[in-house]
Amino acid sequence: MPKGYQGLVDGGDNIREATWESVSMMLQLGGTVIGSARCKDFREREGRLRAAHNLVKRGITNLCVIGGDGSLTGADTFRSEWSDLLSDLQKAGKITAEEATKSSYLNIVGLVGSIDNDFCGTDMTIGTDSALHRIIEIVDAITTTAQSHQRTFVLEVMGRHCGYLALVTSLSCGADWVFIPECPPDDDWEEHLCRRLSETRTRGSRLNIIIVAEGAIDKTGKPITSEDIKNLVVKRLGYDTRVTVLGHVQRGGTPSAFDRILGSRMGVEAVMALLEGTPDTPACVVSLSGNQAVRLPLMECVQMTKDVTKAMNDRKFDEAMKLRGRSFMNNWEVYKLLAHVRPPVSKGPSSIHTVAVMNVGAPAAGMNAAVRSTVRIGLIQGNRVLVVHDGFEGLAKGQIEEAGWSYVGGWTGQGGSKLGTKRTLPKKSFEQISANITKFNIQGLVIIGGFEAYTGGLELMEGRKLFDELCIPFVVIPATVSNNVPGSDFSVGADTALNTICTTCDRIKQSAAGTKRRVFIIETMGGYCGYLATMAGLAAGADAAYIFEEPFTIRDLQANVEHLVHKMKTTVKRGLVLRNEKCNENYTTDFIFNLYSEEGKGIFDSRKNVLGHMQQGGSPTPFDRNFATKMGAKAMNWMSGKIKESYRNGRIFANTPDSGCVLGMRKRALVFQPVTELKEQTDFDHRIPKEQWWLKLRPILKILAKYEIDLDTSEHAHLEHISRKRSGEASI
Repeated sequence: MPKGYQGLVDGGDNIREATWESVSMMLQLGGTVIGSARCKDFREREGRLRAAHNLVKRGITNLCVIGGDGSLTGADTFRSEWSDLLSDLQKAGKITAEEATKSSYLNIVGLVGSIDNDFCGTDMTIGTDSALHRIIEIVDAITTTAQSHQRTFVLEVMGRHCGYLALVTSLSCGADWVFIPECPPDDDWEEHLCRRLSETRTRGSRLNIIIVAEGAIDKTGKPITSEDIKNLVVKRLGYDTRVTVLGHVQRGGTPSAFDRILGSRMGVEAVMALLEGTPDTPACVVSLSGNQAVRLPLMECVQMTKDVTKAMNDRKFDEAMKLRGRSFMNNWEVYKLLAHVRPPVSKGPSSIHTVAVMNVGAPAAGMNAAVRSTVRIGLIQGNRVLVVHDGFEGLAKGQIEEAGWSYVGGWTGQGGSKLGTKRTLPKKSFEQISANITKFNIQGLVIIGGFEAYTGGLELMEGRKLFDELCIPFVVIPATVSNNVPGSDFSVGADTALNTICTTCDRIKQSAAGTKRRVFIIETMGGYCGYLATMAGLAAGADAAYIFEEPFTIRDLQANVEHLVHKMKTTVKRGLVLRNEKCNENYTTDFIFNLYSEEGKGIFDSRKNVLGHMQQGGSPTPFDRNFATKMGAKAMNWMSGKIKESYRNGRIFANTPDSGCVLGMRKRALVFQPVTELKEQTDFDHRIPKEQWWLKLRPILKILAKYEIDLDTSEHAHLEHISRKRSGEASI
């Protein structure tokens, strides 16, 4: 419906049937193709009466509303008045009794579209991740010039009533300070800010970054503007300070892979909710909790969102923070630790524990952010933190050094692995590793990496039988583009790789805009794990995605070719096929390319592209920076507690299964799982978990590619209450 509620009120050509071809090109477009508008008419009953008339005349009884709390509140009002509106229309002779009976009730489902992420009940609103991409692109560019000229930059981001964008941006770029409306600074913030900036410069930093939400206020409710902060820094410190107001650039651009997949998943769940709706079903909003789609009563979420605003207006900021949810509060706590707390100046030898941090396996964007967070949280807790170069090989060779606060400065936005990383496993070097653990007095180990980090952890557990030195706590933080570490639904680095694939597919598809009738076969990484191929297929609008977990035959390949032959007869004259690198040893990328080329002769041309190691490179996305930062913080908090728990007779001795864990995200929570318990869940031959949550999304890929298949609805989301959802919220 073009123009949102205005189109609903005006009717006519504003309400028209959508065709497959008309929406097939929308996936990679930003904004809203069908348009959106604020509608004063719909706020009045007369306007809603006209809207009801237009719907009844077209036999529409299901409405999916995508918008913020104002749009969703209007939808709920519209539904509650529906019976009275029909009665008035019938009395006025505008609709017949038969039409009123056929449209006796209206089902409404809401999807939250807002870059501010200001709607209670969902972890992420559609559009937030894309806005963060725009912001971080600009912050990274500004960081370069700020370092060159030794400047302070004050960046203002959107967020009139919600500081989510500012808060996550500050975590993602390692900002010196952030101002958000939910938590105004203390009364002496000017002094504190200047001292913080001065300390940063004293430690050798050539820049300062301050992030300001547009709705930032002090404790009296007085606005804190970007210009106020600039003037303060210039006056008190004399630093060359510049202000950048990002403005509406945050709303534009191509949607991120996360937002494309989120929108697609939420759209499918919304349709299922509408189809299952009855006159007694309350209006619901489809939300994201962890990696799960959930349905929540629409007005419960709207009311809680209004409660947040009221709490801030009443200067009840602690209450406002709690209403934002545990995830928001944890973001804030991690930010405060990393930006405002300094490690102890002097430490007594008896209170110091030594923790080593290493990268293992192939490089993945976000590894450096995880190392930075781990090191700095460890220092804040009073620990001595060592960094190990080149993984287990470096641990065996003694390539170990102590890391201070400045050692990891500026690491958050850097891709690859600054420490160096190798796939070498520890088993063959137990003796040397044990000797170095003793030499450097290592009492805990944080291992950041992929499947090799997990299998290395298992080998360390086995080695404890032979070497007492290996009886120290360790935790594995999954970091791999393949997303194949058992015990976690997500791995650090996978989102960056996914966006790289998605961007490349967009450009490849665009190259066919002029030539038409062209099919691209793209090979992705992932080993035997089909996560990248499947999720990139969803995000890029692929016609097929071949993966190891879903075996396919020559008949399946033939069916895909026939599907593309039929597609070339429509207005969409191009195709995209993704192939996971190890999906089948015989049906290689070359084989599939040759098959498509032969069978498509005279109908379409075929091209192939192997993306290769570009998927492991690049600057980490906001999701990976934020995820890695919080995983590092949580891992180090666990480690400090586990070391104290394992302290016996003047030494650390940890030999219980729960002293060697994988920290992973499972559905709605971050959990520590003993590596030994994960063995039964692992297919070691193919280096993948035996069960993978994302496989349930594959039918959506096929449906959106216009294949006629049945969608399994046995595990669809049930209506929950927001209080229940919040109690199980991921503490990420």
